[in-house]
Amino acid sequence: MKLTKINLLWKILAAIVLGIGCGLIIPQWGARLFVTFNSIFSQFLGFLIPLIIVGFVAPAIFEVGNKAGKMLLLTIILAYLSTIGGGLFAYFISDATFPSLISAKDAAEITRETSDTSAIEPFFTVRIPALMDVMTALVLSFLVGICMAYLNTPTLKNFFNEFRDIVSMSIGKVIIPLLPLYIFGIFLDMTIKGEVMEVLSAFAKIIGVIFAMHIVLLVAQYVIAAIFVRKNPFKMLFTMLPAYFTALGTQSSAATIPVTLRQCIKMGVEEEIAGFTVPLCATVHMAGSCMKITACALALMIMQGIPYSTPMFVGFICMLGISMVAAPGVPGGCIMAALGLLAGMLGFSESDQALMIALYIAMDSFGTACNVTGDGAISQIVNFFFARHNPSAADNEATTLLTSTD
Repeated sequence: MKLTKINLLWKILAAIVLGIGCGLIIPQWGARLFVTFNSIFSQFLGFLIPLIIVGFVAPAIFEVGNKAGKMLLLTIILAYLSTIGGGLFAYFISDATFPSLISAKDAAEITRETSDTSAIEPFFTVRIPALMDVMTALVLSFLVGICMAYLNTPTLKNFFNEFRDIVSMSIGKVIIPLLPLYIFGIFLDMTIKGEVMEVLSAFAKIIGVIFAMHIVLLVAQYVIAAIFVRKNPFKMLFTMLPAYFTALGTQSSAATIPVTLRQCIKMGVEEEIAGFTVPLCATVHMAGSCMKITACALALMIMQGIPYSTPMFVGFICMLGISMVAAPGVPGGCIMAALGLLAGMLGFSESDQALMIALYIAMDSFGTACNVTGDGAISQIVNFFFARHNPSAADNEATTLLTSTD
C-alpha cells in the first residue's frame, strides 16, 4: 500500500507541539541527543546556504539575460520599501498603544532571568565551515550570472545548471525531510531551558501587540501583491504557511530558503524568478525584524522614561533597513547588527542593549517568519513584471515541478 505523504506544514506544526511537550518530560541524556543532531544539522545547513545562493541566483541571472539588472533593482527597492514600511507601521502603532499598556517593570530582573538559564551541551560537535559567507555568495552570484548573460558562455551555463541540480537534490533529499526533526530539537531545547517563557510572560502585552502587528503587516503585503497579480491574497498567504512555520523554528531567513523557494513556485512564481528573488530577499528583506526592533526599542524607551520623537525614529528606521542587510543568516543576527544604531541614534546604554537583546530573542521566530513570508509577496510582484509565461502556464509549470520533486 502506498503511504500518503504528510504535508510539510503539518509536520512542522507537529514538531513544534511535540518539542514543547517532550521538553517537559524528556531526560537530560535524551535532550543532549537531539541537541547533538541539531548542532550537526545546523553546521551542514550553514555550509549549504551559500551554495544554495550561488546555485540558484547565478543561473537565474543568466537565464533572465539583460532583465537581470532591472529585476535586481526592482527587488531591492521593493524589499527596502517593505522593510522601512514595517518599521514605520510599528512605530506609529506602538506610540499609540504602548503608553497605556506598559507599567514600571524591573528590567534588571528580566535580564537576570534570561541569563541564569544553563545551556544543554551536545555530546560532540562537528565543525563544517562554509566556503564563503552569505554576502560573498550574493556578490559572486551577481558577478558570474551577469557576465554569463553578456558573454554567452555555454560551458559555464551547463556547469551552473548542473550545480543547481546538485543543490536542488540536497534540498529535496536532505534538508526538507530533516527540517521537522531540527525544529523539534529547537523547541525541545527552548522548553527545557525555559528562558523564552520567562521573558514572554513578563512582556505578554507588548508581545501580543507586536504579534498582531506582524499579522496585519503580512496581510497588507499580500493585498498589495494581489493588486498586481489579481490573486486571492489570503490563498497566497496560506500557500506560504510552510515557510512561515519553518522560519518560526529555524529563526533564520537564510535557513528557510529551501522551503520559501518551494512555496513561491507552488504559488505560481516562475522557477527562475523565484530562484533569483528568494535568496536575495532572505538577505535584504527584513520587514518583520525592522518592525520588531522598532517596537521593542520604543517599549523600552517608554518603560525607562527615555525621551523620543518621530524624526528620531524615522532616521533610525531608515538606517536600520540598511544595516540589517549585513546581518548574518543566523538567529538573532538582526539585533546584533542593530546594536550600534540603538546606542548611537537612540542612546541605549549597555544594560538597555542587554535587555533589548533578551526581548528581541524571545520573539526572534515571529520576526523571521514575517520576513520570509513577505518574500513571497515581493516575488509575486517581481514575477508580474518579468514572467515570460502567462499566469496559468506558470501555475501549471509550478505544479509539474512540485509533483516531480515530491
